[in-house]
Amino acid sequence: MTGWGRIAQGPGWWLATALVVPFLSLASPWLLKLGGVAPAWSVLWLLPWALVGGPLAGAMAGLGLALLLDGLHLGFSSQVPALLLLGWWWGRLGSKGLPIERSFSLGLLALLGSLLLGFSVLVQELVAFRWAGQPPGQLFSQAFHQTTYTWFAQTLLTALLAPPLCSLQLLFWRRKSLGGRRSPLPKQ
Repeated sequence: MTGWGRIAQGPGWWLATALVVPFLSLASPWLLKLGGVAPAWSVLWLLPWALVGGPLAGAMAGLGLALLLDGLHLGFSSQVPALLLLGWWWGRLGSKGLPIERSFSLGLLALLGSLLLGFSVLVQELVAFRWAGQPPGQLFSQAFHQTTYTWFAQTLLTALLAPPLCSLQLLFWRRKSLGGRRSPLPKQ
């Protein structure tokens, strides 16, 4: 079994762990915040999931998670485009390339994912601000500085938390996809 079938055979683990993401987004522990900004929990959950599940599973998980998180806020922006693309891309990396196991690689992928997520939200906010008829001077003075601060703080925190959190999840999902068996060591 490959892709979606490998993970979906578990007893609802994927749904149970996916429901932790909105909870952490709403009640983020204060120890895991930087200047009041929480990490991108969706990126920290989607990265290991997509690496193990493949491109289709990653894209579907990204879409479902983005719709769930978009329902929690009333803003103009949506996380759907970024999380859908990230789920597909990370799933492709996990299924086509060498297995990603190094902490540095996970941190770098989380950094890029968080940057893409923040950039997508920022562009959508700028477009919505312009459609509302706001002049460019007010646009850059009010929203742009606060949004970029949040974006960079969230990106930095996500990249720092990714190595420990994503490695544990990656081990968990790989073990679940193998049916509880340990993976054989590669022959050298």
